[in-house]
Amino acid sequence: MMEDVLLPIVIVGMLFIGLPWVIFHYVTQWKRSSSLTVEDENLLDELHDTARRLDDRLRSIERIIAADNPDFRPDQLGERDRDASFRRVDEPERIENWRRSDRR
Repeated sequence: MMEDVLLPIVIVGMLFIGLPWVIFHYVTQWKRSSSLTVEDENLLDELHDTARRLDDRLRSIERIIAADNPDFRPDQLGERDRDASFRRVDEPERIENWRRSDRR
């Protein structure tokens, strides 16, 4: 008799409390792991700065070589001058763009 009452209560409790809790728990874990951490963002900023400095050094070396040797013309020199991906975006604008992309 007690089992006839207790079993439906346990099943209803698991269905309406346990199952949503498990679903919401894993959804939050999934969303947390899909976003960049502060350490990852700092590492990306540092890598971007390093790449920009290396690109500036390469341009300087190419200018020196081109001044010494008039026949030296690298093919990519014009492409890099037009490429905006090597330029750093202002910090407030970068943060705003990151927030907009995070909302999608």
